[in-house]
Amino acid sequence: MRALLLAAGIGSRLRPLTNTTPKCLVRVHDRPLLDYWLDLVFEGGIERALLNTHWLAEQVHAHVAQSRWRDRIDLVHEDELLGTGGTVLANRAWFGDQPFLVAHADNLTDFDVAGLLAAHRDRPEGCIMTMLAFRTDDPSSCGILELDAQHRVIAFHEKVKNPPGNLANGAVYVFDPAVIADIAALGKPIVDLSTEIIPNYLGRILCVETSGYHRDIGNPESLRRAHLEFNHEPRRGGDA
Repeated sequence: MRALLLAAGIGSRLRPLTNTTPKCLVRVHDRPLLDYWLDLVFEGGIERALLNTHWLAEQVHAHVAQSRWRDRIDLVHEDELLGTGGTVLANRAWFGDQPFLVAHADNLTDFDVAGLLAAHRDRPEGCIMTMLAFRTDDPSSCGILELDAQHRVIAFHEKVKNPPGNLANGAVYVFDPAVIADIAALGKPIVDLSTEIIPNYLGRILCVETSGYHRDIGNPESLRRAHLEFNHEPRRGGDA
């Protein structure tokens, strides 16, 4: 399986740090976020990864060139940010006709990649997507999920006040290729996955809750907490 690691974000809420450092290269325990992701996906069974770049792209390119995984990484530049769905659509040929993983590489996580891929293979009939979820301490800043008894997503509340619960979208997905056709049907190059695609799949998304660490490194406070909370020793096995 192949993976798209979204690494183009500007990280405006982390300024001034991100004025000179791309968000995916912000460090936790003196390691860039991107390095955690590369180890995680390749050790978890991903064959090849695509990184999109935009803000301070030359730093990302230089970093990848020094990575031990560099021979398994492709890069694509976006002069204009396309949104998660738009990036998937623009690179549809790279994915081929197989399921693929999509993740925001500026979060910090240690979820079980192999477990998520296995869950997608064994998903309930009719599900076209598998989504990683986590328990958040700030529900109003996340997309909060409601599930049925088969762990399918039946409601999605994107960054609303007083959402019903704290089970949040982890911004890691396994897509069937049919998702790309649905993105293309919108007829535009810039597509936001959370607001324009996911709501169309309610009842057809399998949710897998991680038992590991997962945090959106979106602001200085979340970065501070990640330094305090995250066990940076590699995690092996277990649930996603």
